[in-house]
Amino acid sequence: MNALEIRNKFLNYFKNHGHSIIPSSPLIPENDPSVLFTTAGMHPLVPYLLGEKHPEGTRLADYQKCLRTVDIDEVGDNRHLTFFEMLGNWSLGDYFKEESIKFSMEFLTKELGIPLEKLSVTCFKGDEDAPRDEETARIWQENGMPKTRIYYFGKDDNWWIAGETGPCGPDTEIFYDTGKEKCGPNCDPSCGCGKYVEIWNNVFMEYYKDSDGKYTKLKQRNVDTGLGLERINMLLQGKETPFDTEIFKPMMDRLEKLAEKDDISSRRIIAEHLRSSMMIIADGGKPSNIDRGYILRRLIRRMIRHLNKIGISLEKLEELINLDIEILGDMYKELVENKENIIKTILEEKDKFVKTLENGEKELQKELNKLKEKGENTLSAEEVFRLYETYGFPQEVTKEIAEENGFKIDLNNFDKLFKAHQEKSRMGSEQKFKGGLAEQNETTISYHTATHLLHKALQMVLGEHATQKGSNITTERLRFDFAHPQKVTKEELDEVERIVNEQIKRDLKVTCEEMSYDEAKASGAIGLFENKYGDKVKVYTIGDFSKEICGGPHVEHTGVLGTFKIKKEEASSAGVRRIKAVLIK
Repeated sequence: MNALEIRNKFLNYFKNHGHSIIPSSPLIPENDPSVLFTTAGMHPLVPYLLGEKHPEGTRLADYQKCLRTVDIDEVGDNRHLTFFEMLGNWSLGDYFKEESIKFSMEFLTKELGIPLEKLSVTCFKGDEDAPRDEETARIWQENGMPKTRIYYFGKDDNWWIAGETGPCGPDTEIFYDTGKEKCGPNCDPSCGCGKYVEIWNNVFMEYYKDSDGKYTKLKQRNVDTGLGLERINMLLQGKETPFDTEIFKPMMDRLEKLAEKDDISSRRIIAEHLRSSMMIIADGGKPSNIDRGYILRRLIRRMIRHLNKIGISLEKLEELINLDIEILGDMYKELVENKENIIKTILEEKDKFVKTLENGEKELQKELNKLKEKGENTLSAEEVFRLYETYGFPQEVTKEIAEENGFKIDLNNFDKLFKAHQEKSRMGSEQKFKGGLAEQNETTISYHTATHLLHKALQMVLGEHATQKGSNITTERLRFDFAHPQKVTKEELDEVERIVNEQIKRDLKVTCEEMSYDEAKASGAIGLFENKYGDKVKVYTIGDFSKEICGGPHVEHTGVLGTFKIKKEEASSAGVRRIKAVLIK
């Protein structure tokens, strides 16, 4: 069974159970500037989940094209994708838990033929806001799920809400057992060892959370589900990664034949970014230096970088585009319909980038060689900026090449340098360089301030050694690297999160002073990368909590930040950990 057959089975099953099949919304949201791309199946349906009547009725099913930009840097491993497809069925005040669970169990076991023993589920364990979801567990048992494979977890795992306030409720997640050995006696669906893979999430929206944090029962109860197509396709075919399925394998094989030197990570990046770029262009996207256009430009240019890296001639790019349209055309007719524009757009962007790469990469290599001769291992923000200003060389490409060669990169001052560059430029007010800390708008400024709170909280919980080693901010999240020799425990992360949110609730005033570096240090300000500062520095003070030397900008008081939520903690490099977090407003 391939991906298209799974999609059709899903839509036909729900059509036969009274659901109207609605079309996928475009990747580029219509009349919604708040997000760059459609990121989940529920995104286009939010008004109807809030009570607006849908013209197709109360039972809906669809496949939704989605694109998430948070983990672009992680693409190249065995699982991350930027573009993916989400299958979903929806009840807008119609059926609820009983029917939803029955549909899911029947579709997985009868339509897809998954043995029951391969499945496990999780339910909400309850807290002061809502009771333990015994009802969902009972319904699963009535549908054949053994009690021993029903697990309970808290809000982090089994509760859904779109933002800080609004419709929300417990969810039940369905996991597929890959057959791998358990990593230990406590191995369960919450474990990240790879034995259990989440395939479907059924959200039961029965509560409303108000601005005071109070939960009340909704009048219209909804069901919102999401089944990842690439993931279920991979598992049903017994493959290790999505890149081993028919969606990617023909492209992966062609790249391997064309490559002068093989690198599976580079082939995955090329295959994934090419597909994602084509889908964005087919839905109206164009490369540019701002917003969605910058994401598209970044995807195309990263793909080209890796074509060069493994020795594939860029003359083969049109051939690769045609191959992908051949592979994916039956699933996405818009690729066939927009073929000429897709080829034209990507080839034009390729030509622009070739000149940038040729000049910038040579210059970067010279700088890396100089550092090696000096026995140094960190490329300064000033040098990263010089490469950008002089050669148009994107800072994320500089970072990638530097790290591939074993060098660290200091982007801490990059936003300050870039802002000065913008102010000097006549077009400065019209340009916006996306990525890193250089993108300055209300959202990224909030995240920038949150990194200061996070930094201080980490030092309070883990010790003063937990100093910042780097950060990256987008409109969707902050990423913060810090020195620490081991994995941060869940209890420690919970405490860090609590401390940050406490400072936000205190609504601390954020002030800025200019002073000499020596004066800043004497005042107790934290100073990172100490040899990089000029005669005068800016010191940002957050109430009585935090004081740091920083280029800014920051919010005026912490109360506007919303709720701080840590989404992930992982290793970044030897002795360095990485936290990814979001602000929910």
